[in-house]
Amino acid sequence: MREPRTLPRTRRLTSALLFALSTPLAAQTAPPPQSASTVPGASQADPATLDAVQVTGIRGSLTSSMNVKRDAQGIVDGIVAEDIGKFPDTNLAESLQRISGVSIDRSLGEGSRVTVRGVGPDFNLVLLNGRQMPGASIEESNASNSRAFDFANLASESISGIEVFKTSRASTPTGGIGATINIKTSRPLDNPGLHANVGLKGVHDSSNENLPGRLQGDSLTPEISGIFSNTSADGRFGVSLSGSYQERDFGYSQVGVPNGWRSFRGDSTAYGTIPQPGTSGSENIVNRPGPNDIYSVPQNLNYRVVGVERQRTNGQLVLQYKPLDNITTTLDYTYSENKIQQQRNEMSVWFNYGPSASAWTNGPVAGPVSYSEIVNPATSDLATAGSNAATRNQNKSLGFNVDWAVNDQFKLNFDIHRSTAEAGADSPFGSSNSLGVSGFYRGTSVVDFSKDFPVLQQQLGFGLTGLDPSRTLVTGSAFRNSYMKSEIDQAQVNGDFTFENYSQLKFGIGSTEVKNRSAFSNVQRDTWGGAGTAADYPDDLWIPSSFAQYFDAIDGSGNPAQFDQLFLFDFERARQAAAQVAGDDALYRTSPVFTTDRRVTEKSKNAYLQWNNSWDDLRVPISLAAGVRYEETKVDAQALVPVAVGIDWVANNELPIRLADSAFASGSGKYEYWLPSLDLSFKLTEDLVLRGSYGETIGRPGWGDIQGGQTLNQIARLEGGTGQEGNPGLKPLLSHNIDLSLEWYYSDASYASVGFFRKNIDNYIGVTTRNDASLGLNTPVGGAYWNEALGNGCASADLTCIRNYIFRNRGGAPGVVRGTDDSNGNATGVISGQPGDPVANFAITAPANQRSASLDGWEFNLQHMFGDSGFGVSANYTMVDSGLTYNNYVIGEQFALEGLSDSANVVGFYDRDKWQVRAAYNWRDEFLAARFDGSGQPNPVYTEAYGQLDLSIGYQWTENLSLSLEAINLTDEVQRQHGRHPNQIIYATQTGPRYMLGVRYKFW
Repeated sequence: MREPRTLPRTRRLTSALLFALSTPLAAQTAPPPQSASTVPGASQADPATLDAVQVTGIRGSLTSSMNVKRDAQGIVDGIVAEDIGKFPDTNLAESLQRISGVSIDRSLGEGSRVTVRGVGPDFNLVLLNGRQMPGASIEESNASNSRAFDFANLASESISGIEVFKTSRASTPTGGIGATINIKTSRPLDNPGLHANVGLKGVHDSSNENLPGRLQGDSLTPEISGIFSNTSADGRFGVSLSGSYQERDFGYSQVGVPNGWRSFRGDSTAYGTIPQPGTSGSENIVNRPGPNDIYSVPQNLNYRVVGVERQRTNGQLVLQYKPLDNITTTLDYTYSENKIQQQRNEMSVWFNYGPSASAWTNGPVAGPVSYSEIVNPATSDLATAGSNAATRNQNKSLGFNVDWAVNDQFKLNFDIHRSTAEAGADSPFGSSNSLGVSGFYRGTSVVDFSKDFPVLQQQLGFGLTGLDPSRTLVTGSAFRNSYMKSEIDQAQVNGDFTFENYSQLKFGIGSTEVKNRSAFSNVQRDTWGGAGTAADYPDDLWIPSSFAQYFDAIDGSGNPAQFDQLFLFDFERARQAAAQVAGDDALYRTSPVFTTDRRVTEKSKNAYLQWNNSWDDLRVPISLAAGVRYEETKVDAQALVPVAVGIDWVANNELPIRLADSAFASGSGKYEYWLPSLDLSFKLTEDLVLRGSYGETIGRPGWGDIQGGQTLNQIARLEGGTGQEGNPGLKPLLSHNIDLSLEWYYSDASYASVGFFRKNIDNYIGVTTRNDASLGLNTPVGGAYWNEALGNGCASADLTCIRNYIFRNRGGAPGVVRGTDDSNGNATGVISGQPGDPVANFAITAPANQRSASLDGWEFNLQHMFGDSGFGVSANYTMVDSGLTYNNYVIGEQFALEGLSDSANVVGFYDRDKWQVRAAYNWRDEFLAARFDGSGQPNPVYTEAYGQLDLSIGYQWTENLSLSLEAINLTDEVQRQHGRHPNQIIYATQTGPRYMLGVRYKFW
């Protein structure tokens, strides 16, 4: 049976239908976006605001977007509602990627976060109706550091428009170095009268079929949306209510080395290296890397299949009232909720760096062609783990706005809001939980890394030809509770005064308080030698299955030599069995008491002035906007710091840190900036516009970077441990931005443009590492018991021999607690560091403002309509470059810019009569995704180039009824990441195409 759902399917569907019928959403013909007067900091005279244009099709939508670009102050791109609604896009990130310079990170098969002009998600500011929005996200195995906004939480149907400000302006809140993205929702007084419509879609995700039956969800799931909007006859009162609900059942298959690679120079003899020439085992190496070459060995190899269920709910209520003709008040409440449940089964092998055989590509960065670990006798663990995750992300925003036209020349806008984003567990067992499951009969493992799909050949002991349920048991486990909450209280007063010569002075003051809490707890059992014995677990708990068929889209899969077996099992049943063996259910569920708890408060005050003027009577008309913004921020940070008291050796390369009670440590910081901005535009001809901009912007550090105190990673290794500490005194990144753009509007709906941008960025945050033994934690590695084992015939690399010797000869001695022997006769238990043993060294990393860097790039845009044929095309290409690239030939920490990549979009469409057809292709080149891999060590992670084709078809059946068919990832593309060499796979992920068939009915 499948895991029980949080809410029964029939009940959820009924709730969705009742919700939609009582609050219909998603207009067939998009309502005009809100006027500028309802956006904090904007005014009726602000040309960068999306015009109130009634959009009736793809062509009209693209024309409106073109006009936004043409009439803007600075460099702005926009999308109006019809454009979003007509894309085959599941959320706003999927729509934003169509804009030049914008690329996205995908999570669970859909857009999640955006990178703009090479600047990552944490440094792009997201606004909702001009208000700064909080972001909350959680990590699987630690507390989140991210400020990034997750666009997967928002459905696109209820949005009236998006503005992407690529150049700075004094009136815009700070925080966006790449861009400031303003999401706009509709207002009833902007669209007078009665409007109501409802939409219904059936969603079929083919990835759901590419899973074992136990992990599959429903083949067809619902999406329902609607809007109701009405205004009074005198136009003084308006109300709108919108909502959407979507269920999506899907999955993915993933193969890789999630725990990272260990990198060495060819002449290194450190733990994990391959034998040196002329030494024992060197005869098993083909094309050995040279002494100055770099090579890497894998920590593990993992195959997994994952079933996912997602429920997303969005809603908004807007009330508007005009007590006087010159005063408009707006009260709005926005809500979103995203629930995700995941079930995972996997098979993995872990390498302990014993005797090995390998083959390598040529250097200087040698990649593995094959790597094998020789295990004889076959008593190592073959891991077939499972996991269960349930998370809930909730966003709320309550705001009040007063727009007052004091007279024809003077206007004021008052805005206040409180917004929260909260993410955490949606299960009593935690946000992400895993049960290690193993049989101790693994022999030699041979992995072929030469293809995109690594092929494992696996020898088994005891005469076995496949997995054996009778020899299988639960081993280690982790029940994690990750939590994050971000709150924003913001108040703004903005105004503008128009002089008699039509120049304009804009001004404003504001305050923003951001409170962020990131927390984490983990109930972990390090019983990697077995929680009990295999006899404690019924054989029918473990259901043998295969997995190779779920990777058919990845090059290299289907090899008949592939070891193709894993166990499927009911996670809850296995959890209960393990808890019964342990005699304590609390060992197999999460703890509400956080061991990591970071709390940061940022209080900012700001003020700005901006002067706008135009000289239309010059031979070359000129428009100018010059301003300055003052920003002052105080930072107060607290962090719960666990006190480390010891190191326990629980498995071959597993040395968890023993913790005592925790206490809060605190720190503070302060900074202030004057941020100038200047925009110039020259109307060279009626159709040709030249723009130039200069501005300074700041991007605030991640929450983890400014935490107070120090935290240690829970698991140390033979060579020592790792940890992190924050720096509340960090300065924000300061970017000096230069932009040039030449735009040719050669037809009513056609244009071509080329733009250049350069960002000179100071205060880049790097990582400093110091080796710290001051914690005084004794490690058994290299201690008295260890050395005694070496003196009695154990090799230093034979960790099983060392542990067996200590348990059998020193059992009951101080620091030695022997458990039961595993099924292979190897002793299990805990060996703790004792006084006199070596003091463990910890590599402690800390953030610091280290250096300056620059990046530059080009943006090319073309939009062309082929007369009245109904055909059209929109295309763009973005080039981004920086000298700060990662050097794969260097081992150790490096400073390199993440997320830099070229990108391109091509959209072809037909829009005429009753038919609308759109094909959209998006491509992003390879980029550096991270500077640390799953090992926690400084190793690069590259996301390989990826392109995706989406298709949508719409048919207007009647004036009120329309039909649609959408296809996403039509060609079933695969996402892949690798390390220093393409053969060093991190992940290869196969999802699948997704199809949506919809109907929409407009009542009024």
